[in-house]
Amino acid sequence: MISAAGQPPSVDDSGVSGRGAAGSVPRGLGIAAAVGWRLLVLVAVLWVLWQGFNLLYGEVMSVAVAALLAALMSPAVNWLVRKGLHRTLATVLVLVGGLAALGAVLAVVINTLVAGLVGLSEQLVASFEQIHNWLIRGPLSLSQQQLNQVFQQLSETLRIDRGGLPTTALATTGTLLRFLGGVLLGLFTLFFFLRDGAKIWSFIVRVTMPASVRFRVHAAGQHGFSTLVAYVRATAAVAFLDAAGIGIGATVLGVPLPFVLAVLIFLGAFVPYVGAVVTGGLAVLVALAANGVVTALILMLIVICVMQLEGHVLQPMLLGRAVRLHPLAVVLSVTAGFTLAGVGGAVLAVPLVATVNTFIRALHAESHAVPEHGSNGHKQQ
Repeated sequence: MISAAGQPPSVDDSGVSGRGAAGSVPRGLGIAAAVGWRLLVLVAVLWVLWQGFNLLYGEVMSVAVAALLAALMSPAVNWLVRKGLHRTLATVLVLVGGLAALGAVLAVVINTLVAGLVGLSEQLVASFEQIHNWLIRGPLSLSQQQLNQVFQQLSETLRIDRGGLPTTALATTGTLLRFLGGVLLGLFTLFFFLRDGAKIWSFIVRVTMPASVRFRVHAAGQHGFSTLVAYVRATAAVAFLDAAGIGIGATVLGVPLPFVLAVLIFLGAFVPYVGAVVTGGLAVLVALAANGVVTALILMLIVICVMQLEGHVLQPMLLGRAVRLHPLAVVLSVTAGFTLAGVGGAVLAVPLVATVNTFIRALHAESHAVPEHGSNGHKQQ
């Protein structure tokens, strides 16, 4: 194309023609800019959500725990409703009965832990001291100065003051009031999750989703909650079997505080892979300090066998394909949850990821099953 002066338009070094060059943008740069500002908006939204989560951490955790307990108790409520009870009465019966059972178990567990935690910490300190001596005098011959510093910090962390046990968890009046407030909020939320959970979900879908996708989102949410129910029940069963297997092994081997160790293993098993390994390792350390190397090695073998049984038999059999996640996804979820929200985040990370995973897969399957129809059966525009 020839300009009015009879000369072709100039081309600069970037390849953009001289005519309108000041207002033109290379295609790659335009795409990068479009993606970049969208990423900035997404980061801003995530930052606002994160600030809100930090501000309402206790309330969010209370609601999340209520959701887990609702997943555990809802099958009992549904069973009573099918037997003819009014849903409100069924909810009250299950809630009161569940809380009574939980209170009885917690009373036994807390009393046992308080009575045996000092002895457990002393056994762990003695175990670390034995490992410390072996690392210095054994074949590794490591530096005594560096090891002394590391093991001194570990020993100070593990030692528990007998007189400070009753006031360790709740040190101030403000903490106590916030804890009680979180408990009341969790109970209140749990009651309505059990009684009106389906209605709450239907309302959320109705007010947030366009009519063309409501049916698919509603069905995907039901699949996600079914996954959460299966996960909570199966995890509790797996945790009990882990604690029973290792606890019985510790009792037979004569390891001190077997019930305390079993309780710790049960609680740790709610953090998949990582929790059971850490608490099982504590049991091995106690065995090493109290019973020697041979007993510790036997208990370690028992822990490994229980972990293999959990990973290859119990979890696939109890959780099924709908809940199974890749081990890498589990470990990354636990790590991210612990980094962002502490122990509570580590416990809640995997059920959250499993539920979201099922929700997305179910939504994708529904979209392929009904590609051109909305919830009312009419073709989408």
